Amino acid sequence: MDEARARDVLGAAGVLPGRAVDARLLALGENAVFAAGDLVVKVGRAAELLDRARRELDIAAWLADAGVPAVRAAEPEPLLVEGHPVTVWHRLPDPVRPAGPRDLAELLRLVHALPAPSFGLPPRDLLSGVERWLRLAGEAIDPADADFLRERRDGFAVAAAALAPRLAPGPIHGDALPRNVHVGPDGPVLVDLETVSADLREHDLVVMALSRDRYGLPAEAYDAFAEAYGWDVREWEGCAVLRGARETASCAWVAQHAPTNPGARAEFVRRVASLRDGDEAVRWYPF
Repeated sequence: MDEARARDVLGAAGVLPGRAVDARLLALGENAVFAAGDLVVKVGRAAELLDRARRELDIAAWLADAGVPAVRAAEPEPLLVEGHPVTVWHRLPDPVRPAGPRDLAELLRLVHALPAPSFGLPPRDLLSGVERWLRLAGEAIDPADADFLRERRDGFAVAAAALAPRLAPGPIHGDALPRNVHVGPDGPVLVDLETVSADLREHDLVVMALSRDRYGLPAEAYDAFAEAYGWDVREWEGCAVLRGARETASCAWVAQHAPTNPGARAEFVRRVASLRDGDEAVRWYPF
């Protein structure tokens, strides 16, 4: 799904007060995210994501009831428009500053203190999207690279299932990065709730450890995160397994953009090469 297709779906949904062509594109990834007036609209890539969109709305309502600062839905149910799930959200005020590792850690502590909601949450299956992302990549990637990632996926799935956690399992955000925190006039707010799960709390903490190792997060910023949370996940013997699973998923996620974006294809090749070489120091770039 490119921007033009997403705008067509946005227009057909009829949820904005103005024209879809005038909406501002905020992000284009697993969803196309548009802003207009006091609303934000997310257009999912495929109909198979409808259940996830419905669950995200349930999660937003649950977090609101629990008093966790998080994005709030403007409509309680998703739409399915021309084969794409569409959800509507209240637009947050303009940020007063960029979110930092401490902001994220403080919100994670709130989420990690919650019991599971009554409607239940799925496990954080990092690897469930790998096949779909590789399928979307098609002939834009080397079939040998796709097979390599499938083999890694299967190996890490087995290893992750055997892990003994240090923390009590329960609700997690699932994609715990500062980019998923918005700092408005009233403080930090958690956004992008579609990966909220019930699983090892360590999943949320490994994300930042990987950011330090792969994406150039300064060591002092990571240390601030670990200090604010109260524990450094790198002390846990299972950290390498969850890191490997996330690297595999992140690599496959980039692949889906390869057919239409040469930069994504180049980044995919870089990532696969580093995994094949076992070189954990190769810098990856956000996409």
